Amino acid sequence: MQIFGENSNRIVDGYSEEFEQSFLDLMKRSHRFSRIAATVVYNEYINDRHHVHMNSTEWATLTEFVKHLGRTGKCKVEETPKGWFITYIDRDSETLFKERLKNKRLRADMAEEEKQEREIKKQIERVAQSMPVGNGVDQGSEDEIHRIKVESGVKIGFALGSSKLGSKEKGESSKLVFDEVDDDKSKVKNSTKNGSSGGAGSLALEELMREDEKKERINRKDYWLCEGIIVKVMSKALADKGYYKQKGVVRKVIDKYVGEIEMLESKHVLRVDQAELETVIPQIGCLVKIVNGAYRGSNAKLLAVDTDKFCAKVQIEKDSFIIADIV
Repeated sequence: MQIFGENSNRIVDGYSEEFEQSFLDLMKRSHRFSRIAATVVYNEYINDRHHVHMNSTEWATLTEFVKHLGRTGKCKVEETPKGWFITYIDRDSETLFKERLKNKRLRADMAEEEKQEREIKKQIERVAQSMPVGNGVDQGSEDEIHRIKVESGVKIGFALGSSKLGSKEKGESSKLVFDEVDDDKSKVKNSTKNGSSGGAGSLALEELMREDEKKERINRKDYWLCEGIIVKVMSKALADKGYYKQKGVVRKVIDKYVGEIEMLESKHVLRVDQAELETVIPQIGCLVKIVNGAYRGSNAKLLAVDTDKFCAKVQIEKDSFIIADIV
């Protein structure tokens, strides 16, 4: 008692530091990517027979300690009707994430131009083969111009909400999600309708190809996460927590490449890199969102899925176009 009386502040500070470090080590080891109740973590902590008691520290209650973790930036804390929830902030992990994503962007930029040239060449060849032979352009050829094949590598994501199409508000929101230019297709349609000869049909096709090439250049990115879509967690590091190959909703996108995922079953919130996520294909007839490529950000209706060729056929919500071969 005499020793404690002479050095009370130093002793309390030492116990407080040890308590905090042990608590954070448990969070990092067992709940590194989870949003979890503070009481759950505390109960796990006191199961250790050699733990430091809270009454030996500067914090009188668990609530005070949780608030301290929030103020110092060691955890993200949230007060709910069910109590305090905390999420461990892994500084080392965030640094590694950013470094890896930076390298990934550099590699993607180097390969993007070459890939686009190959895909555009293939698309031109496919459309040229589908054009009918002759001087006239009939309704069938007009449909073929609309029924073009899009570049492979385009991703579609399953978006939560009604599968009912035609909502103007959804069309507007898709523009805001990606902050990209949505080119007007009216020029292409007018050129197609006015074409009464083989030359006019060729001009319409060239115009359509130019429009798609421009959209591809603008909208093709190496990131594809967006809020509101359902994804599947493919990180094997999370297998022991029961999250591997489980589905969740993207609630927030951080730095374009990292998503905060709310798991559908447990409602836990994880922070996962897009490299460890997969898009989910819903049932036929459901609403999807195209998350990369020329039609990036567009809502569409899923019409068919070809599992052998790993592609799908969708109907764009805004223009009623049928787009095939979307992977």
